Amino acid sequence: MSRGSGKGLSLKDKLDGNELDLSLCDLNEVPAALPKATVLDLSCNNLISLPSDFCSLMHLVKLDLSKNRLQQLPLDFGRLVNLQHLDLLNNRLVTLPVSFAQLKNLKWLDLKDNPLDPVLAKVAGDCLDEKQCKQAAVKVLQHMKAIQSEQDRQRQRKLQAEREVEKKREAEQRAKEAQERELRKREKAEEKERRRREYDAQKAAKQEMEKKTKKETVHTRKPASSSRPPQPPRHKPSWSRSVLRVLLFVLFCILCTLAACKLTELQYQPLCVSVNTLYEDVVAALQNHKTLQNMLQHNSQH
Repeated sequence: MSRGSGKGLSLKDKLDGNELDLSLCDLNEVPAALPKATVLDLSCNNLISLPSDFCSLMHLVKLDLSKNRLQQLPLDFGRLVNLQHLDLLNNRLVTLPVSFAQLKNLKWLDLKDNPLDPVLAKVAGDCLDEKQCKQAAVKVLQHMKAIQSEQDRQRQRKLQAEREVEKKREAEQRAKEAQERELRKREKAEEKERRRREYDAQKAAKQEMEKKTKKETVHTRKPASSSRPPQPPRHKPSWSRSVLRVLLFVLFCILCTLAACKLTELQYQPLCVSVNTLYEDVVAALQNHKTLQNMLQHNSQH
């Protein structure tokens, strides 16, 4: 490291027991890998800020950062819990980080010649002697603790408000879901009722149709049964008489033909010969049938 940045600087040469003196080294930044020491003097340099890993030096008991150009301290500066003596004279600090309240072992503090916030400047007061510097440490710690408590309360109120909003949102969501469930339940009940009415209507219509069909069937049968008796006496006797007349006429014709063929000279005509032959065959068949019947009757008696 150059003189401006710390290059070429031998940290071991600056270490004396547990004290590391890096004052008046024209440093623009804090050297990396500082030796472990309980007292660190970085006064009278050109430091504008402290590195993020500076607050890991929790073994520090005394720290001198006076006469630099520091505009702010790291947010986790409160990690230096063993710090008892802190000199921040003549820097450009306006406020302190809230974590400053965690420096519970701080016994001595100098904040003179900084453009401090008026409230913080009034709390810190002057550090013209040992007593005032000790009082400054006590008062600033109390002030930062109050700020931390107020911020914690604000954070709690914010969290509580967020929880209330979340609870309200969840309650509204539950109410909405319950309303939707109730609506679906009502719609389902209405759908069931509609289907039941449709089923009852279809069933009633079917029963009405069956009754109507049955009534029409009975109504159709009754006239048929009442109209039939008069008609058969008129149609059936007429038809049977006609058939009987035809049969009698045919029989009369046959007898006349047979008589003519048997008793007149027409018996030698071919037609009469055929008729007489047919007559004789029929008579013979009837005689044979009678003889066969007598034989069967005789056998059945034996």
